[in-house]
Amino acid sequence: MTALSPTPLAQTAVQALLPTAIVGSLPKPAWLARPEVLWSPWELQGDALVEGKQDALRAAVQEQRRRGIDIISDGEQTRQHFVTTFIEHLDGVDFENRETVRIRDRYDASVPTVVGAVSRRAPVFVEDAAFLRQLTDRPIKWALPGPMTMIDTLSDRHYRSREKLAWEFATILNQEAKELEAAGVDIIQFDEPAFNVFFDEMKDWGVAALERAAEGLRAETVVHICYGYGIKANNDWKATLGAEWRQYEESFPLLQRSSIDTVSLESHHSHVPLDLIELIRGKRVMLGAIDVASETIETPEEVADTLRRALRFVDADLLIPSSNCGMAPLPRKVALEKMSALSAGARIVREELRGA
Repeated sequence: MTALSPTPLAQTAVQALLPTAIVGSLPKPAWLARPEVLWSPWELQGDALVEGKQDALRAAVQEQRRRGIDIISDGEQTRQHFVTTFIEHLDGVDFENRETVRIRDRYDASVPTVVGAVSRRAPVFVEDAAFLRQLTDRPIKWALPGPMTMIDTLSDRHYRSREKLAWEFATILNQEAKELEAAGVDIIQFDEPAFNVFFDEMKDWGVAALERAAEGLRAETVVHICYGYGIKANNDWKATLGAEWRQYEESFPLLQRSSIDTVSLESHHSHVPLDLIELIRGKRVMLGAIDVASETIETPEEVADTLRRALRFVDADLLIPSSNCGMAPLPRKVALEKMSALSAGARIVREELRGA
């Protein structure tokens, strides 16, 4: 397959006023994987699975275009999970030898074990990204797990150092990111929900490892930090955080000084004080204006109100309206209608700004 280079349209559309995007996953069609379930096993096998993933990717692109999304992503249609699917393709990790660990200090999960030096024998997502590039002339975004979030999804019996393992993953991610860029990806996003939990490690080496993962890229870079999918474990945790969620106060000052171009955060229906965005003044802000923890469809005016309030702390030409997090656990119809609400709300504010 021959990858297309970013078109002039793709290069300029990223700079458009209030371009919309989704953060990560979209629900998969029922014929590909069981709906509303994370880590859902594939319903197809062999060549049928390859074709099915590509068909799902085509549908995800078509729906994003139809619903008014400007920056197109894969919706994670070709992977089961945003972290483990990448790790599955690495040497040094044993998926048969599993252990139960505490994920983000929140819930227990059975995870694979690092048993030797980790390495990437071949590109993981590059072929899928090249296929996505062929499907649209709009800017495309591809998400990778961040180094700290990767180590928090494993049991380590080899390095026995979270920092050492994170730096190894950062080097591997940088290799993958550069090949994604060469395949025509305009925006590379690193998912680091662990930054909202492990503050000391984030300050000591987490942000530096993230910068290593993004080193040398010409593509726009994003770090996505959220409060997790809308699943019970995450929702229960949120209920313990009080009237104000100020976790971003720990990461934003560091990220403002970092080489990362864009910071993606959860906002709509959260208890995150919007004035925290002031801490990343000058960065591009991907603002969550769609709640992924509720099946209620936002109205365009609700989305617009979230964006208006954020514009007190971020310049309009640096604001990207988005979802709070991935939408894989949601009913497919709900996720699609939420995308429509996102683009309609952004359109309202865009017209207001142009008429001002």
